Amino acid sequence: MILTENKTITFRQEVRPSDYDAVKRILASTGFFRPDEVDVALELVQEYLTRGDESGYHFFFVDVDAETVGYTCYGEIPCTIKNYDLYWIAIDSSHRRGGLGRQLLHKTEDAIRTSGGRFIYIETSGRALYQPTVEFYLRMGYELVAELKDYYDRNDSKLIFNKQL
Repeated sequence: MILTENKTITFRQEVRPSDYDAVKRILASTGFFRPDEVDVALELVQEYLTRGDESGYHFFFVDVDAETVGYTCYGEIPCTIKNYDLYWIAIDSSHRRGGLGRQLLHKTEDAIRTSGGRFIYIETSGRALYQPTVEFYLRMGYELVAELKDYYDRNDSKLIFNKQL
């Protein structure tokens, strides 16, 4: 638990049933994700709530004054030796630019490192809307290793980043 500016910031890996609605709210607040993308994120939360660690998905949440305002979802990539995908990272728009995303990503990296993880892979869109996301990953020490042109749609490439732990 961290106290800053009279706010209590807590990081947790425990997934609660209320996180389903929190993730939906967080993703909607960003303005980045289509409804079908939000549905996929919610499926991952539900899969974890149903199957726990057997789902292969792991989460970190950040709560500010007991309100969930950000999360990551990650998991080991099947058929690799200790490489991980970061499937989702999102901070509620009302809490962006305050360093929570950086802290959340560091916590996630530490958890992956503790599990013996070697590399983390992240995929994101190449659209101009995602330029701040691209810059964030680069600042966090990730390297752009591939671009798949027109992957998501015309003029919407898939950018793939990785970082060795």
